[in-house]
Amino acid sequence: MRALRRFTVRASLPEPLSALGQLATNLRWTWHPPTQELFAAVDAQAWEQAGNDPLRLLRDVPAAHLERLAADESFLTRTRAVAEDLNRYLTEPRWYQRRQQDADQTRLPASIGYFSMEFGVTEALPNYSGGLGVLAGDHLKAASDLGVPLIGVGLLYRSGYFRQSLSLDGWQVEHYPVLDPRGLPLELLTEPSGAPILVHVALPGGRVLRARIWKAQVGRVPLLLLDSNVEDNDPDLRGVTDRLYGGDQDHRIQQEILAGIGGVRAVRVYCELTGTAQPGVFHTNEGHAGFLGLERIRELITGDGLDFDEALAAVRAGTVFTTHTPVPAGIDRFPVDLVQHYFGGEQLLPGVPIQRVLALGAEENPGLFNMAHMGLRLAQRANGVSRLHGEVSRGMFGGLWQGFDAREVPIGSVTNGVHGPTWAAGEMSKLLGGSEADTGTGPLTFEPVTDSLLWELRCGLRGKLVDEVRRRVRVAWLQRGASALELGWTDSVFDPDVLTVGFARRVPTYKRLTLMLRDPERLRALLLHPERPVQLVVAGKSHPADDGGKALIQQIVRFADDAGVRHRIVFLPDYDMSMARYLYWGCDVWLNNPMRPLEACGTSGMKAALNGGLNLSIRDGWWDEFYDGSNGWAIPTADGVADPNRRDDLEAAALYELLNQQVAPLFYDRGADGVPTRWMAMVRHTLASMGPNLQASRMVREYVENYYAPAGRSAGSVRENSFQGAKELAVYRARIRAAWNRVHVVDTDMSVNGAQAPVVGHPVTVRARVDLNGLTPADVDVQAVIGRVADSGELSEVVTESMRVDGDGSYVAEVPLPHVGSVGYTVRVLPKHELLATAAELGRVILAG
Repeated sequence: MRALRRFTVRASLPEPLSALGQLATNLRWTWHPPTQELFAAVDAQAWEQAGNDPLRLLRDVPAAHLERLAADESFLTRTRAVAEDLNRYLTEPRWYQRRQQDADQTRLPASIGYFSMEFGVTEALPNYSGGLGVLAGDHLKAASDLGVPLIGVGLLYRSGYFRQSLSLDGWQVEHYPVLDPRGLPLELLTEPSGAPILVHVALPGGRVLRARIWKAQVGRVPLLLLDSNVEDNDPDLRGVTDRLYGGDQDHRIQQEILAGIGGVRAVRVYCELTGTAQPGVFHTNEGHAGFLGLERIRELITGDGLDFDEALAAVRAGTVFTTHTPVPAGIDRFPVDLVQHYFGGEQLLPGVPIQRVLALGAEENPGLFNMAHMGLRLAQRANGVSRLHGEVSRGMFGGLWQGFDAREVPIGSVTNGVHGPTWAAGEMSKLLGGSEADTGTGPLTFEPVTDSLLWELRCGLRGKLVDEVRRRVRVAWLQRGASALELGWTDSVFDPDVLTVGFARRVPTYKRLTLMLRDPERLRALLLHPERPVQLVVAGKSHPADDGGKALIQQIVRFADDAGVRHRIVFLPDYDMSMARYLYWGCDVWLNNPMRPLEACGTSGMKAALNGGLNLSIRDGWWDEFYDGSNGWAIPTADGVADPNRRDDLEAAALYELLNQQVAPLFYDRGADGVPTRWMAMVRHTLASMGPNLQASRMVREYVENYYAPAGRSAGSVRENSFQGAKELAVYRARIRAAWNRVHVVDTDMSVNGAQAPVVGHPVTVRARVDLNGLTPADVDVQAVIGRVADSGELSEVVTESMRVDGDGSYVAEVPLPHVGSVGYTVRVLPKHELLATAAELGRVILAG
């Protein structure tokens, strides 16, 4: 017989154990060892069988055992202590609250909406596919530790991303298990009557998309997840939130409409229901949820009587946009007619004209709507996720600010970080004195820890990884159809004393999963070296629609299936957070070889570094700014080689050479005590120099100080006195728009002050006459620009100086000469208003000549 319906029944806890329920549903347990140890004490074997998931544990433990624990005063005392600690964590002032008490921080936002398409908080809530989601989860955890009042917003996917296995010939096979929200650490938002609260989103044809709101509690941070599997929805609409990154473009735009527009409505309901302050700042983590800005414009038009331009000014002031992609192919782009289908007619967003919507997403191809362009146009502040990625993003999106140098494009950077308490092994945290609220303010010091003790810890973590590799290899082969009788060899896969290299990530082409296979014989020689062998563990998922990525996986699997090397190289299917921990803990070296500069940040190597792993990586993403020559190895890049095959050959050869000539010899160079002293010096340096800077707490503090706080002040300024600032800014922008095309620099002149020949550091006087076409001098900033000049006439390494009014239409400035050699100057005119974040914000500049 088949069940008509599947559902999950939660355990009924004896009253003395009721605190276990709260401890199980607040996801702080995922990074709080005392809470994990408490659940392990319930039943150690059941805890392991439940995959360290408290809700599964409490469901699986027999009621009689729970009754015995309810009468165990020692266990109850321990439970009360952990529950009291959680209560203190949730209520005591933390870093953010102390900042709010500072006199100059009166406009720190009372709350911040953080929207992301995926959140990787824990494998017990499989709502993520890879780095973007895990980064978002770490962002929430670090915000919780620091007391930053975030409200996370996303979608709840009934099948998550997918579970991965392999066919007998090594091809990726996807499985989509159905998840029951009631079996997950979630709480349904309900009316006081107990009825589920529903968010409604209008769709074409008079249809309505309804969604329930589930809340995960991530320490102090609520995470709201919208679920379209509602009986009142049409059958196709129930499937809007069926799986992450699945379906066609119509399905995807429905998901993004629900995440953005429905997400804002969910936040409004949640705040009203709980008395939480409405967000003063909204953070759009990548473009997927960018429609949230349109919903906020709709609110201001229909609720506050603003026109579109006034509402746009108000929304932009309080919006932060983070881009995570360094390539145009990674951006969501929808056909314009598909956007018109959903946003035309004003059913979805009354009062918001469709032409204004389309203009926000306009790009070079008039037939496409660009979600990243919309995100940038709806946000006054934007950033990439590493220093190098910020540079790449300024170049990639520079067309939105034509006439400005790349360095002036208003996209900054906040280098990603990782949540140390989640990713550092417990043994490492205890040894180095880690803290869940570590603010990463200085280098770690651990002089009392000897090399031999640190080496012993690293060997222990490698041994745990070897045990896990053997277990997973056996399971994977059974799934592929092998017989248990022929799998005795899996008991000797990997060696706990061999240099272990890890490579695990998503499998798009630019990450070059198979670079290590460019010369199979050289790789084989490294794996089987008689004195300095290397063992390699590989994992990763390819998008279900990416057959090219699946073919790369198959190449690795077929190589690893060879009986001659299978004890030294493995591909582990179903890469997720639970597997990742063992890899980060146990790998001696973390390998990363993307095509530079196509990786935005890449945080897996950060997690390995927090555990004493050394990075072997192309200088891309975060490694470009953190590599110092003593914390790992930089794989040389064949810059300038246009042929991708030739480039791969050269960089693969460099990788083999590093492993053979530097990495392996250093690892196996042992002293009389068996400890590789020079290797441990690099481990110590990595932990001490990079540890604090790799923390998500550092990242979140940077967001607060450089993005959330300024955005909160800007949002407050435009909202004061019934949005007077927004109205003034809208009028100003209209005035600039009307006059700008006829503003021009009439003429310019430069003279050397008091000298016959220009000398570096000596001031020169720049004069200009400017026709402002009806604008006032207060509306603009007229600047003298001086820098090195190339044969082409292009200026570089420029300095700018605002010119003062020197009569009607005349401007003058004195500027010290900044360079020796060939120098040039020009004059330019920029918009100027106190409510603009940067002079480049409006994307308008007039250049002399």
